[in-house]
Amino acid sequence: MEKKRNWAGNYQYSTNNWHEPESVEEVQQLVSSLKKLRVVGSRHSFNSIADSTENMVSLKKLNKVLSIDHEKQTVTVEAGIKYGDLCPVLQQNSFALHNLASLPHISVAGAIATATHGSGNGNQNLAGAIRAMEVVIADGSIVTFSKEKSEEELHGAVVGLGGLGVVTKLTLDVHPSHQMRQNVYENLPLAQLEHNFETVFSRAYSVSLFTDWQDETFNQAWLKSKVTDDQAFSLREDFYGAKAAKENLHPVPGVGCENCTAQLGVPGDWLDRMPHFRMDFTPSKGQELQSEYIMAREYAYDALCAISEIREHIAPHLFISEVRTIAQDELWLSPSYKQDSVAIHFTWQDKWDDVQKVLPLIEAQLEPFQAKPHWGKLFTTSPAKIQSLYEKMPAFQQLLLKYDPNGKFHNTFLNQYIFFNEVE
Repeated sequence: MEKKRNWAGNYQYSTNNWHEPESVEEVQQLVSSLKKLRVVGSRHSFNSIADSTENMVSLKKLNKVLSIDHEKQTVTVEAGIKYGDLCPVLQQNSFALHNLASLPHISVAGAIATATHGSGNGNQNLAGAIRAMEVVIADGSIVTFSKEKSEEELHGAVVGLGGLGVVTKLTLDVHPSHQMRQNVYENLPLAQLEHNFETVFSRAYSVSLFTDWQDETFNQAWLKSKVTDDQAFSLREDFYGAKAAKENLHPVPGVGCENCTAQLGVPGDWLDRMPHFRMDFTPSKGQELQSEYIMAREYAYDALCAISEIREHIAPHLFISEVRTIAQDELWLSPSYKQDSVAIHFTWQDKWDDVQKVLPLIEAQLEPFQAKPHWGKLFTTSPAKIQSLYEKMPAFQQLLLKYDPNGKFHNTFLNQYIFFNEVE
């Protein structure tokens, strides 16, 4: 039997021992009986972070909305639910999430565990919404991490990289539902960001810039504004030298826009504007590779110029690159820990032999800016370097050892990047 692969198809998991529990009790039984295991969400990671050589546990059948607390403005869900399934339920109850990734068909627990993010100067990554989480730890018992119980320990546990145990339940903060609109502008010169980066990225609730690095121009600027937001603005023809698009566009040049969320300033519910791709469009597979680097926002323009210097090495292998901002948080292993950040994302053609030669060039250019790679994407940064970038790494190591003293949830990835002197 051929082993399963991730969503993109670039990574093959190391075992055929897959388990799909349908209840928390089944999860507890599995954890108690298995010597080693790892949990997988919607399989949208591009590297070995969720892999196991012995047992894989999929939470796709733990996918329910358990309760909505209108007074506290929270929602409690099973960990395997996807944002694409959660958002319509929230909308029906007049609630919204603070942020969404560009693709809504990823699991909540997986996105949280890897500090996956959307965009916006004032918007933390998706993990920032967590108020509490229920985890089945190594001995099969259930531990609850929460702001009420220990906010500091919750800060350590949320971006847990799958190392604490099996997350079975999550409570997220929600907000009143609202309408948004999306405006796209074409051909924004990189030079405009030298003195205007903060103003460009503060002109809407969420701003994304897209470039194929063919030259020193961003092909598109996507601005997502709350209709009731004071920062929202009427559609203008010019945006820092970029011109308003006359039709709906896909971020990748030449690709049809039928699966993208509506643009041209047409108002719609938050869940139909905040992601780049529609809720009712579920890609079965992504023939692509992804990398992403996150650094302090103060370095944004210099970092982009550094990337532009090697664009002739990048452009031939690229579908598109996206630049987004993220608000700082207190989560120990979040790349935005205590720093407002900028993320430079690369969506590559599915040609790993070429891409793996380009990544060290990018990482060398970003070295002065202490760039952190996204935990679930492709990078070649050394384990020692990654450890040095996280001041709470020693505390995180101790947290994992507290709840998993024998390494039941360790795998090659954790051993390499968190406990890099161990071998599975």
